[in-house]
Amino acid sequence: MNPATANIEEAILSAILAGRIAPGTRLGEQKLADLFGVSRTRVREAMMRLETRGVVQVSARRGWYVVEPSAEEAREAFQTRRVIETGLLHAVREVPPQVLASLKEHVAMERQVIEAGDVSSRACLLGDFHIHLADALGNRLLTEIVRDLTARTTLISMLYQPTEKAEESSHDHEAIVAAMEAGDIAEAARLMDEHIGKVEAGLDLTARPDPLAGLRELLTPSAFAGNAPSVPHAHPHLPPGKTED
Repeated sequence: MNPATANIEEAILSAILAGRIAPGTRLGEQKLADLFGVSRTRVREAMMRLETRGVVQVSARRGWYVVEPSAEEAREAFQTRRVIETGLLHAVREVPPQVLASLKEHVAMERQVIEAGDVSSRACLLGDFHIHLADALGNRLLTEIVRDLTARTTLISMLYQPTEKAEESSHDHEAIVAAMEAGDIAEAARLMDEHIGKVEAGLDLTARPDPLAGLRELLTPSAFAGNAPSVPHAHPHLPPGKTED
């Protein structure tokens, strides 16, 4: 793969995992080409790769844009994560000390950013725990699959999760690592299944996202700090449609 294409792909995927790119965001080819200093052909190659990974879509009207998973797609994504991530743990025979140390350090970082109120870092680290776990256990192919699935479920959470439960998720991660440290892999897998199930249960999949929410918020009176901007009024002595200079 061309390095420029890889950089574009990685930047977009990382931004999604960090919660910085919302579902439905349009990704203009020319703007990305200018930003990365590459041709539109290179951008298109990166977009096509992200499309195969289930992260972006293309339409004749909108061009490239970040996917907006449906409720059914959300259920499928979480079901797939449960199968893969619990299966990954069930396949573990022994957890090396360095893997445990790395996972415990990651959970400690989660706790720090949660206590600091760092929302962006918190979202990134909570999602990254699952990717880090697959990577630490040494399965490169599964790591890539988990990363793509985590990106999709991050987008799903943005659409359907009314409130974040960051602290609870971090405690779940801590319990999974503790079970691994105790050598109880079956319990770690059970806790993983329970954790992913709780995240899915926290979604309101009956709610259809409002496509006009952003514009609606911008145009409501409460969006203005203090008084709303002045609106020119027609002068009584001027013809209709004219205002004073």
